[in-house]
Amino acid sequence: MSIVPRIQNILMSPKTEWPVIAVEGASVNSLYMGYIIPLAAIPAICTFISFSFFLPFGLTYGLIWAILSYGLGLVATYIMAFIAAKLAPSFNGRDDLIQGLKLIAYSYTASWVGGIFTLIPFVGWIGTLAAGIYGLYLLYLGTSPVMGVPADKSVIYTIVLIVVAIIVIGIIGAIVGAVVTSVVGIGMIGAMH
Repeated sequence: MSIVPRIQNILMSPKTEWPVIAVEGASVNSLYMGYIIPLAAIPAICTFISFSFFLPFGLTYGLIWAILSYGLGLVATYIMAFIAAKLAPSFNGRDDLIQGLKLIAYSYTASWVGGIFTLIPFVGWIGTLAAGIYGLYLLYLGTSPVMGVPADKSVIYTIVLIVVAIIVIGIIGAIVGAVVTSVVGIGMIGAMH
C-alpha cells in the first residue's frame, strides 16, 4: 500500500486497518524506506523550522536538534519494535520483530503527522500532545491483530510498552538536549573570541 492511503486508513479507520497490516508482507527495509523514514522526518523538519524561524534558538540549534532527534527517533523506533516483540510472549503474543516494527511504526503515525503542530509557536504542543495520545490508542488497537496478544491482556501490554517508550524517549531527549546544548554552547564561546 502506498504511504498516503495507509496514513489515512490508520488514522481514520484503525480497527479495520490493523488486521490488514497484520497479514501484509514486510521487511525492516521496506517499513523503514517506505514509511518510517519519510514520516519521521515530519516532526524533525517542522521542529527545525519552528526553532530556527519562529523561536529565538537560531539555525544552528534548530538544525542540530532536528538531525539528532530524527536520527535517534529512527533508532528508537527499532528499539521499541524489538522490545514489543520480546515482551509479547509474556502476554501470550508472538515474538516477531517485523510485526513489532509494524505495531510501533503504524502507531507512531499520529505523532509523526502531529509533528506539524510544532510549527505553531507556544500552543502547538497541544496538537502534538493530542496526536501522541491518539497514537497510544492506535498502539492499543494494534496489539491483538498484529502481535497476537489476547484482548484481555492488550491493556496491560500496551501500558508496559508506554512505560518503556517513556523511558526510551526520555533518554533520547536527554541525549539530544545535552549534545545540542554543548555544541551550540561551544559555538557561542568560539564566536565570542
